Amino acid sequence: MAQERRRYELREPKLNRQIEGLLADAEKVYGPCEDGEVLRQILVTGLRLLSDRTPRADLKLINSALKELRHAIFTFAPYEHVRKVAIFGSARTPRAAPEWRCAHEFAERLAQAGWMVITGAGDGIMGAAQGGAGREKSFGVNIRLPFEQAANQVIAGDKKLVNFRYFFTRKLMFVKESHAIALFPGGFGTHDEGYEALTLVQTGKSELIPIVFVDAPGGTYWSAWERYVREHLHSRGLISADDLALFKVTDSVEEAVHEVLRFYANYHSSRYVRELLVLRVQHPPDASRLRELNREFGDILVSGAIEARGPLPEERGECPEFARVTLHFNRRDVGRVRMLVDRLNALVPAAMPSARGASPHEIIAQRLPPGAEREEEDLGIAPPDRKGP
Repeated sequence: MAQERRRYELREPKLNRQIEGLLADAEKVYGPCEDGEVLRQILVTGLRLLSDRTPRADLKLINSALKELRHAIFTFAPYEHVRKVAIFGSARTPRAAPEWRCAHEFAERLAQAGWMVITGAGDGIMGAAQGGAGREKSFGVNIRLPFEQAANQVIAGDKKLVNFRYFFTRKLMFVKESHAIALFPGGFGTHDEGYEALTLVQTGKSELIPIVFVDAPGGTYWSAWERYVREHLHSRGLISADDLALFKVTDSVEEAVHEVLRFYANYHSSRYVRELLVLRVQHPPDASRLRELNREFGDILVSGAIEARGPLPEERGECPEFARVTLHFNRRDVGRVRMLVDRLNALVPAAMPSARGASPHEIIAQRLPPGAEREEEDLGIAPPDRKGP
């Protein structure tokens, strides 16, 4: 008989009752909460920091990180049904550079397709991308630095600009909110974000998304990087051949836009239901295509077969309008899953990539909840040129 998991709580029954009472009182003010157990555990963790005698510096770090994550999630929430592309590149790239113009055009093209862009809110490539997308379709996730990182004029002062103290919380929001990642030539930070994205996708710690490295026409910045990856990582067995399918290198804006939009031509999203990988698609494969997929991708199955079916009860009503393709995936060969998604996308005509979402412009037009633009003062992370009410 399986041992029952011990409840996560304090050792003092009186304090546990007080926590539960506090949550009950809070629900009377804010309304019922389906995730009250999670909130209870957050409160328990906070009090455990007290019992652990956590040093003040660590308490301040945890406190600031939690507050800025809450604020960022709050800011992104009204736009959760709009797909977003995170765009990285150097803050030092001048407007006359061809890669600046490419970033501007790339963002403009995706905004026209109904997407929004997320950048680090700086100048250079970031400013180019936000200029191409426009203020209404831009998010900025700025990091406070002693140089180079004041918000660009497109996003400065906007309610969709979030200022972070820590790189790790900022990175988390980039990954959490992005449905695609595009990297233009940049320095250490750009490479850091690129490797982080590839690592998270390769290890299954983030959902599969298109990752495209974009250079100016005829440029060699990313092709030289790709050659290094193939010669020094792949040739030594440090990554697999299938991992090379997780990204695309191109010097064409047209090809980069197609890579992003085509990824969602049929595929919508994925999740696990216990050990079953569930791929949500608009158009499921028929019996003949399923047999082909099982022949081609049988090597990544732990057991059973690739099947087409409807929503699973465990999904609790998520995305009911989509069909499902399910498989007992080995959780190792993520590059092969990317190839499977490409096969599923090939089920629809090439001229029909979808930008996802019903009426994204209506969502973009929504205002953030009242007070959102002033919350950064409470976090202590407002930029120096911003003043409170």
